Amino acid sequence: MSRRKYPVIENLEITNIAAEGKALGKYNGKVIFVPYATPGDVVNVQVVRSRSGYMEGIISEFIHQSETRVQPFCSHFGICGGCKWQHIPYSEQLAFKQQQVVDQLSRIGKFTELNMQSILGSANEQYYRNKLEFTFSNKRWRTKEEMNCESPLPSEALGFHIPGLFDKVLDIDACFLQPEPSNALRRAVKDYAVNHGLSFFDIRTQSGFLRTMIVRNSVSSGEVMVVMVFGEDKEKERIRLLQYLQQQFPAITSLQYVINTKGNDTINDLEVVCFHGKPYIEEKMDGIVFSISPKSFFQTNTLQAQKLYRLVRDFAALQGHEILYDLYTGIGTIALYLAAQAKKAVGIEYVPEAIEDAKKNAERNNIRNTIFYAGDMKDLLTPAFFAANGDPDVIVLDPPRAGIHLTVAENVLKSGAQRLVYVSCNPATQARDMAVLAAAYRIVKVQPVDMFPHTHHVENVILAEKIQ
Repeated sequence: MSRRKYPVIENLEITNIAAEGKALGKYNGKVIFVPYATPGDVVNVQVVRSRSGYMEGIISEFIHQSETRVQPFCSHFGICGGCKWQHIPYSEQLAFKQQQVVDQLSRIGKFTELNMQSILGSANEQYYRNKLEFTFSNKRWRTKEEMNCESPLPSEALGFHIPGLFDKVLDIDACFLQPEPSNALRRAVKDYAVNHGLSFFDIRTQSGFLRTMIVRNSVSSGEVMVVMVFGEDKEKERIRLLQYLQQQFPAITSLQYVINTKGNDTINDLEVVCFHGKPYIEEKMDGIVFSISPKSFFQTNTLQAQKLYRLVRDFAALQGHEILYDLYTGIGTIALYLAAQAKKAVGIEYVPEAIEDAKKNAERNNIRNTIFYAGDMKDLLTPAFFAANGDPDVIVLDPPRAGIHLTVAENVLKSGAQRLVYVSCNPATQARDMAVLAAAYRIVKVQPVDMFPHTHHVENVILAEKIQ
């Protein structure tokens, strides 16, 4: 059904924020989800989707703006898929995020008693990310202003995907997520590519030379990593571009590339070649140095990650005699961070390259009481694994957004661990998993942590103890 056949709802009062970040109001008893609104707004809304239980719409006109609404700081606000809460004061963002955690644990997990701690806000509200991935596209998204422009516009873009449109990319002028030289690098690469006639990737035809560019930086060391991902293997063009970056940006300490001719953008199964500098960058936290390679997972808000790991350490409350299991260990960050307080730390991670980084990180930090395994968690974490490595006293879980597999939860229940520390970037799946783990564990404390200002995303840490 076309949008013209849906109604315009006038004078809709926005009353709350939903779990996925959209604002909401009610009309004739039905909930209407509206992006880029905030409680206190009164708006006319063009309905774009209607279902039996709810509707979705976009703001067509402001009748009254909330007194708490603030001016967005980014010129791409409302078009780019990131930082959708720029119009909401940061203090209110934190309140909405904390309420989201409460709602998910009570609605999905059915938990009625929560020792909820006040959310830990981010010291930096801008330039807090240490990693961004930019996409090249020969189909630049055109804004309304550009559509009305009579002058011809270039078709190339280097930026972020338009939400819901896999083949359209917004060309980014300035991004407030990552510190320099991130913006300068992106602009320089795009200008070089246009001036030298390099082809930008066409996602529909799966063709084109320039595909994606990953920029990572270290807060403690100041190091910068750039990974260029090419859709075609053109040696001369590749070398010239990489040499240009090396010469123009001496701050780059790790310049690498990947040839990706697959149908998706993931590089986890591809070879990464180091063209210049080291094949990794280093980050230091509380005296521990972590080597981060292109495929490594590392929390993208470094300063908040330090708060997060200190919190995990406090929740784990290790006394020196315990066996610690760090599930979904990544490059061994939490296991290595807590190893000094444990008798032994065991880390498990799906990505083999990350485990290799974990082992190297243990060696370079002279940490001798860790052991790391690569493999699927549901296959590795078994009673036989416990017997071989020692029954855990404390288990830390830090899974991806999908949460933990039911088999993993069942084996955690069999583990006999006295304490669980569950770190999650998705309170909904965390609540689901904790409902299963509640068969043997009770929630002692809940601590939200904001890793991503101006988004609805929230990290949450739960301490649970075994029911005696």
